Amino acid sequence: MSKTMAALKPAHFLWRMDGAVAVIQLNRPERKNPLTFESYAELRDTFRDLASADDVHAVVFLPNGGNFCSGGDVHEIIGPLIAMDMRQLLAFTRMTGDLVKSMLHCGKPIIAAVDGVAAGAGAIIAMAADLRLATPSAQTAFLFNRVGLAGCDMGACAMLPRIIGQGRAAELLYTGRAMTAQEGEAWGFFNRVVTADALEREALALAQRIAAGPTFANGITKTQLIAEWSMSLDQAIEAEAQAQAICMQTNDFQRAYRAFIAKQKPVFEGD
Repeated sequence: MSKTMAALKPAHFLWRMDGAVAVIQLNRPERKNPLTFESYAELRDTFRDLASADDVHAVVFLPNGGNFCSGGDVHEIIGPLIAMDMRQLLAFTRMTGDLVKSMLHCGKPIIAAVDGVAAGAGAIIAMAADLRLATPSAQTAFLFNRVGLAGCDMGACAMLPRIIGQGRAAELLYTGRAMTAQEGEAWGFFNRVVTADALEREALALAQRIAAGPTFANGITKTQLIAEWSMSLDQAIEAEAQAQAICMQTNDFQRAYRAFIAKQKPVFEGD
């Protein structure tokens, strides 16, 4: 069943619609936007709901107050974790992983616009996006080992090597050091680096361009990008044959053909 998201009023982050683009910002800029148990869960649920939202065609995750996200709040998350038993801890780590899963499976392209600090779970949110922009001052740190934890958090050991390569990912996960924006761009983590005053404009423009495309087909692309990680090459080629045959039955495919014949730009409607 489809749903609309325009009227969403989350309690733990900012939400607005820019046309068919949903814009999310964490809203604790005085603390560099840390996550809490509640904001983790609300973000997870929101991305789950996006899977059936017809009025959202793309998502932009923006910084707030010059920072993206400083990760789990030291006092509201890390402190309480010390007192939990294994069952409670596993429930928490599964919940944080479910946020990444919900981002991967929401069916909407996600753009992370990183400024300032993106640390811990903040770095993971950027990693789980489809596209990433950054300012020159962006510092992205998978700093889990600096708090006595393994680097294998929320899918980092699976996803980060696929984005920047095994050796580079291993360095960041073993040392916890921050990756600069320049490194991130050179390594393929960031699609491009832009000035701070252009970040929001560039991210929204990219999202609007994607949102104006064939949204059903974009959803298929996102699904296949994730699904094909665990396929053989033969399986991937067959899966793409089936996926493309489905897309060839859409009205958007017919619209593109008619527009080409008429020497016009196609106007896609997502069906």
